[in-house]
Amino acid sequence: MKRRPRIKVEPQMNGGGQERGIRSGTVPTPLVVGMGVACELAMKKMEYNVKRIKGLHERLLNGIRSKIDGVMVNGSTQRRYAGNLNILFAYVEGESLLMGLKEVVVSSGSACTSVSLEPSYVLRALGVEEDMAHTYIRFGIGRFTIEAKVDRAVKLTVKQVEKLKDLSPLYEMVKEGIDIKNIQWS
Repeated sequence: MKRRPRIKVEPQMNGGGQERGIRSGTVPTPLVVGMGVACELAMKKMEYNVKRIKGLHERLLNGIRSKIDGVMVNGSTQRRYAGNLNILFAYVEGESLLMGLKEVVVSSGSACTSVSLEPSYVLRALGVEEDMAHTYIRFGIGRFTIEAKVDRAVKLTVKQVEKLKDLSPLYEMVKEGIDIKNIQWS
């Protein structure tokens, strides 16, 4: 670790006063070299991987949108990490959709709120209304994702969303022209 620029590093183990409070003992040279090589490889492939993941992201989103109405992207469409696609499907409950997509890397919430039935505070902060905040899922796209898997995810998602919309009384009401936001449920 260099003294300049000054970077605050928290120790994983206590001790090692001679090492400025960071782990005492001999630095494991093979691990240091391996980390350096891994960083070099990541830098060399970063531009390619970012471009490729963005293309897969667009393929997934466009594939779903071409077959399903009422799909909305949560968050910015421009300033985002392409490996994370968070979308909501009007009148389809996210947890139900998640249960039908066992083959696809998706989630419907963060680990820190997994025991709560409350809608995502992040989506609420983005302005998503409470009734819609339960209708989203998040797809993960990574360096090892291939086009065939994205196409399979599109096919399975479309099939499951259509199935759930057929079961949704809210979707039926909307199709009949009823404005469900004006309904007094109690």
